Order: sequence, then structure tokens, then C-alpha cells
Amino acid sequence: MTRIDLNADLGEGFGRWSLADDHALLGLVTSANVACGFHAGDPGTMRAVTRAAAAAGVSVGAHVGYRDLAGFGRRFLDVAPAELTDDVLYQLAALDGFARVAGDRVRYVKPHGALYNAIVHHEGQARAVVDAVREYDPTLPVVGLPGSAVLRLADEAGLRTVREAFADRGYLRTGELVPRGRAGAVLHDAAEVAARVVRLVTTGTVHAVDGTPVEVEAGSVCVHSDTPGAVDLLGAVRRALDEAGVVVQAFTAGGESETP
Repeated sequence: MTRIDLNADLGEGFGRWSLADDHALLGLVTSANVACGFHAGDPGTMRAVTRAAAAAGVSVGAHVGYRDLAGFGRRFLDVAPAELTDDVLYQLAALDGFARVAGDRVRYVKPHGALYNAIVHHEGQARAVVDAVREYDPTLPVVGLPGSAVLRLADEAGLRTVREAFADRGYLRTGELVPRGRAGAVLHDAAEVAARVVRLVTTGTVHAVDGTPVEVEAGSVCVHSDTPGAVDLLGAVRRALDEAGVVVQAFTAGGESETP
């Protein structure tokens, strides 16, 4: 039986400002990547989202990023590895505190934005993230792009790794994501996105922006909460997966392997 995890980025508001409908998204995802206060989020938001996720039975992940509120964590920062390790530890421990108060705990770590993209190739920063997870809790899975340095280093360190695909982002023929700001970087058509996810989950392939088939083996599929119409996109994806007979389940459930 084919299984897949669906994740989205939650808790990305700040103060009185909110970015997405976290409540609606929690009704559709099986894993929630919760902002930890560096690229977005604040203590009140972290408390509210972890409490709601625990009540909904949604797995909570630490969505760690660069210390870049103004840029929403989508600008590369040349942070020294030792400093980055401390930053990731700080964010992970903070979110885990709120998750434990809510009766749960952080179940995995997924880097955000520019950090996520940087550690596809940046060995020093990738190792810094792995070191933080290993020091805090070596049982926590690390979510990342297939073929990335961070997943290779995490695997070498004995950490569980989860390969991720993206429902609403365009791919290059290399398997990397189309940089934001370029044509085809973000997909908006719900029917197209839903069909794309079913194809990805059942055949292990997506089409790059130039039409090239790309092999993508994934244990989790992400829809970005700040993509316009994210709730509708996720709803369409859930319905399409149900119709295709795919079981939507958190990759942390029951200690199953990352691969459907």
C-alpha cells in the first residue's frame, strides 16, 4: 500500500500579523513545520500552533532557519558553522519546549528557505545543522532535498533522513528547485498540482520546467503555506491522493521508513 506524508509550514506569523490559515492547514496535513522565531514566529504563535497540532494529531517539526525576520529567511547568510549550530539548537529547543507543554514533542527537523537551499551543497552549513540535531536528539529525523549534502551528512552521522518533494514548486532537470523569482518557480493551479503529486507519489517522477522527467523519491510532500490558495491546493491534493488509493500518514507514525 502506497503511503505519503503531507507537510506545510505553519506558525509563520509574527505578533498581530498572520501569514496563513494555520487552523485550516492543520486539518489537511500530517506534519507541520513550525517556525521557531528566527525567520518568522514568536513565542505566542509557537505555543498556539503546537497546542493546535497536538490536539489535531499532527506531527510537529522544527522549521529552523537563518536569523532573518526582515527577509523571511529567504536570503543566504554566510554564518560561521559553529554559530549556525548554536542558532539551530536555540530554535529547536525553544519549539520543543512549547510542544512538550502542549503534551507532545518535536518529532523532526526541517530547515527553512535559504538555509534549506544552501545546505544542498554548502558542506559547512550542512554539517552545522546535522551537529545541532545530533547533539540535541539523535533520534530526530532530518528532512531535506534528495541528493543534498545535509541528508548525506545526516546519514553518515547515524540520523534518520527523510527525502522531500514539493507540490507547488517547479523543478530544474538537476532535481533542484527553480529559484524563486524565476518563471515556473511556484505553481498555482490546484488541479495541476494535485495530478502532479499523485504522479510523483505513484511513479516517483515529476516534470522539470523544461519538460524533462526527473526522478524524485520522497517520503514527504510539501505545500508552502504562503503560496496563494495553499488551503485549496492542499485540499485538492488530499482528495486526489484519496481517489488514487494513497494513504496519507505522517512519516513519524510507527517508526516506518521514509519511503512510501
